[in-house]
Amino acid sequence: MNKQELLEGYKKEEQILIAKMLDKIEETKQKNRITNTDFLDGYQSKICEDILKRIKFENYMFFGGYSEAERKILIFYPEKLSDILNFKDFLENKSILERLSAIRVRLPNELKGEYSHKNYLGMIMKLGIERSKIGDILVQDSGADIIILPETVKYLINNLSQLTRLRKANIEQIEIQDIEVIENKKKEYNIIISALRLDNVIAELARTSRANAKEIIMQERVFINFKNETKQTKLINKGDIITIRGKGRFKISDILGNTQRGRYIVKIEKYV
Repeated sequence: MNKQELLEGYKKEEQILIAKMLDKIEETKQKNRITNTDFLDGYQSKICEDILKRIKFENYMFFGGYSEAERKILIFYPEKLSDILNFKDFLENKSILERLSAIRVRLPNELKGEYSHKNYLGMIMKLGIERSKIGDILVQDSGADIIILPETVKYLINNLSQLTRLRKANIEQIEIQDIEVIENKKKEYNIIISALRLDNVIAELARTSRANAKEIIMQERVFINFKNETKQTKLINKGDIITIRGKGRFKISDILGNTQRGRYIVKIEKYV
């Protein structure tokens, strides 16, 4: 299957992503060395994995610095490393660990608890760094650990320290294995809906009317598994992650069954 056939049916930005990935694979094969992409979100990762399955390429792994990472790089390794036994061995391999780095921001006492994930991301974007160069941002009251590509380290440290909000902060590079992983807090509850359509689900998750839910969808504020979705009648499934801009992120944890009137009982996990 040639490259043009693989790109058929994808949007332009998706085709660019696939083409870059295929170039990395070719580099790995020709130069017999490990290569990697920039950070991918969940939807981009799925596209890449679908293509990898189609071309039957198996020497790859996703790595975001820790097991539950949301944003990950895609690493390709040559045939000579294919006998590595398991994922744990990969994560202990220096060649894999050095693919990522991290920066630790420690706030002064008077600023502890002041900044959210959105605040840190906004500060980074203000510096002109592309989103694809930044992985997960692990926020604590005392500051944050920011997972990044190694080539971004010096620039980010030098420039973050110049921002007014971080002038009193201590900012330093740390090893990727030294990041402080914070367990995602989730709130669990059930919703009852008449149908497993997206507009029904959004109305319940956003606590609004069906009419307003449809507006939210049409405003391109809804994402299913990190892909924007504007089809109001799309059916949701167990395991789907639904993001509503301005409202939060939710997971369809389970579809528990039906009420006596035939309505669906859906278990929700909201990330808080």
